[in-house]
Amino acid sequence: MSQVRLRFAPSPTGYLHVGGARTALFNWLLARKQQGRFILRIEDTDVARSTQESVDAILEGMTWLGLDWDEGPFYQSENFPLYKEYVQKLLDAGKAYKCYCSAEELEAKREKAMKEGGKPKYDGTCRNLPPQEDDGRPYVVRFKAPQEGTTSWVDLIKGKISFENVELDDLIIQRTDGTPTYNFVVVIDDATMNITTVIRGDDHVNNTPRQILLYEALGVPVPTFAHVPMILGADKARLSKRHGATSVMAYRDMGFLPEAMVNYLVRLGWSFGDEEIFSLEDLTQKFSIESVGRSASVFNPDKLLWLNAHYIKTGDPVRLAGLVTPFLKERGVDSEKGPGLVAVVKTLQERAKTMLELADGAVFYYKDGFEYDEKGAAKNFNPETPALLELLNAKLEGLATLDMESVEGVFKGICEEKGIKLGQIGPAVRLALSGTTASPGIYEMIVTLGMAETRKRIERAMAWIRR
Repeated sequence: MSQVRLRFAPSPTGYLHVGGARTALFNWLLARKQQGRFILRIEDTDVARSTQESVDAILEGMTWLGLDWDEGPFYQSENFPLYKEYVQKLLDAGKAYKCYCSAEELEAKREKAMKEGGKPKYDGTCRNLPPQEDDGRPYVVRFKAPQEGTTSWVDLIKGKISFENVELDDLIIQRTDGTPTYNFVVVIDDATMNITTVIRGDDHVNNTPRQILLYEALGVPVPTFAHVPMILGADKARLSKRHGATSVMAYRDMGFLPEAMVNYLVRLGWSFGDEEIFSLEDLTQKFSIESVGRSASVFNPDKLLWLNAHYIKTGDPVRLAGLVTPFLKERGVDSEKGPGLVAVVKTLQERAKTMLELADGAVFYYKDGFEYDEKGAAKNFNPETPALLELLNAKLEGLATLDMESVEGVFKGICEEKGIKLGQIGPAVRLALSGTTASPGIYEMIVTLGMAETRKRIERAMAWIRR
């Protein structure tokens, strides 16, 4: 059996879209599962709209998701001589012809066909002209499609799909300016790159019969096709900017982890029993293209957020510390100055849903001139508080080692000695250390901040209350 070869072929006219990323992921997974090759091809024949910036954004998005490619990136724009050669092959074999009909004539033919209740397709005026010498008249090259019979294929997702050839047009394969068209170059690229399986969005279903006829005319093997259903917004319209971010890198900037994004994207249309959590390694074993559903998937930001929270909660604190650093810099925080960032992350990762939340939660560890939450201060800073805080400082100073157990012992001791409950001292300490009423555990904060910083913050709160 020959090697499985799959490709992802984005157009560099924007960023890596969520839908494109999912298509890339499905191709990558199948290539990895079947020990095949994953090829990256940049479809930049639309020279006017293609930009290097978009190419970079696509490569950056794929690298962030962990979708490495085995060959490429190949650029269609570098292949124009090859496409010309194949156009000529079809002309020489009588399988393509030059069409001299002007845009106006074609429009008139279309309108006439529509009026008569027919299909607005090309009527074949130039199809049987004898080959003409070039006399300066502009022409396009059309593929001479068969006019009877059926073109069908068994789609790995949708099952058997058939088109009557009489419904299909004589496709333009080369424009008047000599540039090739999309449907033609895709076939030439897939044929010359020996692509065995094509996984793409189901907006390409109507292109597939035309492309199959081109493979057959060129005498090359037809790949297997799988057409993946659309991704929709909550209102069941095609996912677009009005539903929120559609670019993969926007999610990174919003504090999402790549593993959460991959896990979420694969579950848009694919499932494996009741399992929800999948790593890339898991997926290379479990994924199968036949298990992708036939109906469109709805993008659910809450589900993505739930997965992201899971991956932060269970993540390696050292890695998370590295990932949160740029977000802290944006907040004017230098994490070199203050408690160890890994220790800080450990106190926050249980609760944070995004890296932005993690960064916001970490700021108080590094910036001590914070305001106190107004409602919290009104409720928990009262005339008795300074004496309790002073006692706490004295008892903490007396500890041989500052760890969770000994800090907890200090609080228990104060409560017993003063005949109070933890709720009569804890919230005030939380406020003194973090400025807020919702922060990591009090004992964790004290251990993470260290004795000197804890003492300084408690003294500051005592002075504030007395004022």
